[in-house]
Amino acid sequence: MNITVVLHEPQELVNIAHVVRALKNFGLRDLRLVNPREYDAYRVAGIAHQTQDVLARVSRFERLQEALADCVHVVGFTARGRTAKRNLQRPREAAGEILGQADAGPVALLFGREDKGLSNEALDLCHRVVTMPTNPAYPSLNLAHAVVLMLYELAVTRGDESRPFKAPRREGPPATAGELERLFADVEAALRVIEFFKTRQAEGVMRTVRELIHRTPLDEREAKLVRAMAIEVVKYGERLARSRVHVDR
Repeated sequence: MNITVVLHEPQELVNIAHVVRALKNFGLRDLRLVNPREYDAYRVAGIAHQTQDVLARVSRFERLQEALADCVHVVGFTARGRTAKRNLQRPREAAGEILGQADAGPVALLFGREDKGLSNEALDLCHRVVTMPTNPAYPSLNLAHAVVLMLYELAVTRGDESRPFKAPRREGPPATAGELERLFADVEAALRVIEFFKTRQAEGVMRTVRELIHRTPLDEREAKLVRAMAIEVVKYGERLARSRVHVDR
């Protein structure tokens, strides 16, 4: 995506590192720093592991105007209400416009310093101003958290949420009716060994077990695993009986 995150006068190195990690998490690589109080790529890499490709593209600027000069759309983020009239948006609304503008050229997501946020002069450079729907009594987010929330909204808007989950390493065929019947028989035998039916009706319990298993449902490998556990319970009971060890039930 032709989207860059711009941090204006960030104060804490750890927040820069968390933003770098967030960029990597959501598939972005461009970060611009304007007058950071401190910046050490080696230390950032020690916090945000395996982000060398993002760190290699970090740019530093002395003036905010220089960092935004090539951008066709600038979105500022603030938690504080302002008296000046601004083009305000929520993150979800802003996401669609940001992605659309990114087709035309670089789009900047501009975040201010941790203690003061963006000044009015910085917001004057923005086409849109986004505020997060946080608790009005405590609206200010951590810098990196605010970045993560906006990047998440962008990911959802561009369709990443529909990305299929990673397939399991081993996926077996569904258990057959015959395999399930053998499973139920072994489970019932195991429950009898531990005298589970001493105060319960076996028929009702096993009907519930069937409903649980059918609701899942199990694949062939899972059914074999449950059967194996039940069989081991029976074998353990047989060993106890042969050893004549008394077990208080």
